[in-house]
Amino acid sequence: MCDTESGAIVTNGLFMLGGAFLLGGLRHHVQEFNPRNARVQSGMLLLASIGLVISSATTRIDQLNVASFKMPLGLTISFILLGTYALSLFFSLGTHKELFTSAEGGEHGETPWPLPAALGTLAAVTVLIALVSEIFVGSVTEAGKSLGLSQSFVGFVVVSLVGAAAEMTAAFSAARKNRLDLSVGIAMGSSVQIALFVAPALVLLSYVLAPTPMDLTFAGGHVLMVLLTTLTVSMVVATGHSAWYSGVQLLAVYLTFAATLYLLPN
Repeated sequence: MCDTESGAIVTNGLFMLGGAFLLGGLRHHVQEFNPRNARVQSGMLLLASIGLVISSATTRIDQLNVASFKMPLGLTISFILLGTYALSLFFSLGTHKELFTSAEGGEHGETPWPLPAALGTLAAVTVLIALVSEIFVGSVTEAGKSLGLSQSFVGFVVVSLVGAAAEMTAAFSAARKNRLDLSVGIAMGSSVQIALFVAPALVLLSYVLAPTPMDLTFAGGHVLMVLLTTLTVSMVVATGHSAWYSGVQLLAVYLTFAATLYLLPN
């Protein structure tokens, strides 16, 4: 797997959520959000981290670093992660949706959009963002290489930040409006979606579309960063409330990762 997937998980979990906590906390003394939703999201992210750690760690053992072991293991874990993601949607939208109501707060008096209009707007904006992001990410990648930045830093940090720009804008804006449940949902939901859906889906699609099937192996350092991100986020969101310093803590961890990759020799 490439650096971008692991970088997106870390960027969404630390930079996006940390920025939302910081910007919202600078405007509101203490902000509340639904801790049950956050705990479910962090639990799913921990599950995904365990799957990535097992797959990446075992396949780096000399005796096990063979396609006859890596491919079936990656395929099996991908099915497990996708199944868990599907069941999480059934849990949150069906059997236990009452657990995911937003905490009190936010701006009042706003009329919600009709569902068809909201879905249509969402679909149109998603297509536009995908087209713009594809062009922008390609340009940023080439610019990073021309500046002598390492491939790990470009993929893990630069591309991940650029690719999540639209989601960050929404998360930061919601936090400033004291809608922290929305910010937490965007940030943690994006990380969970990449870890439990996008990464395993790419593995499965590679068996159909790619010349060579992919496995679920990430670079060792990146797997460690994903795991540390999960533990850090779980600790910060456990209380169900935040202040601006909560954002500082998350951003400090992210900057530590980014500085390490920036200074890492090619």
